[in-house]
Amino acid sequence: MASVRYFVTDVDEAVRFYVDRLGFTLGQQFGPAMAILTRGDLTLWLAGPGASASRPMPDGHKPIPGGWNRFVLEVEDLAGFVEALHRKSVPFRNEIVVGPGGKQILCEDPSGNVIELFEPA
Repeated sequence: MASVRYFVTDVDEAVRFYVDRLGFTLGQQFGPAMAILTRGDLTLWLAGPGASASRPMPDGHKPIPGGWNRFVLEVEDLAGFVEALHRKSVPFRNEIVVGPGGKQILCEDPSGNVIELFEPA
């Protein structure tokens, strides 16, 4: 099992996104500070602005959402999955890309964190 922490601007909004759009299950929520969700072997920790993990580093840098690091969710019918997410107004960074290992596309959660959706060849 893998655990990933994503920084989010609004824990409640992020929980709704991951549960309603990507099929995660909410395990625990600690008010607006943090939530723990699961999908298969992945455990996702969502840290809001009030979480201890969101505190500034000694040099002043503050953990923020977004960027290009991501986890990958494998799906069986990428085109169909993407179509369903478009109907739910999920934002995408690109169109489906086809490569030797399969097809992929990047979508974003409400805080701008990237999720790669992947269909193996």
